[in-house]
Amino acid sequence: MKEDISAYIILVSFLATGAVFLGVTFWLSKLIRPDRPDASKLSTYECGEEAVGGGQIQFNSRFFVVALLFVLFEVGLIFLFPWAIVARGKGSLDSWCLLALIEMVIFVFVLGLGLAYAWAHGHLNWIKPATKPSEHSSKIPTQAYQRFL
Repeated sequence: MKEDISAYIILVSFLATGAVFLGVTFWLSKLIRPDRPDASKLSTYECGEEAVGGGQIQFNSRFFVVALLFVLFEVGLIFLFPWAIVARGKGSLDSWCLLALIEMVIFVFVLGLGLAYAWAHGHLNWIKPATKPSEHSSKIPTQAYQRFL
């Protein structure tokens, strides 16, 4: 019982020491650093470009869908590559290797289903659909859009 409490005391003292060290470090950095704000330091910085317009702009969300699909398939590769290296080294189809092969086939099948779903719903198409803007989304007159439709 006493040994369990001493383990918690060590853990709490370690966390307290870390918190004190972090607080002292932040306090010293605030004390030492120069504090001379000006307009360029306080402006929004994004990729070296000047911010233009407001933050509530409309953009095509397909870029995010393609980025998520990319991450999905990259994670798939992260799992497939080490499996392929280990499976190549085994050489024989013993019970472990056969089970791993079945698991990888199921994994690749699920990834294929995800790709088929994205393809069937048109998430891989780069052609922008022709949509008519609503009257509330833009201050541009509807006649300006009519010549492009």
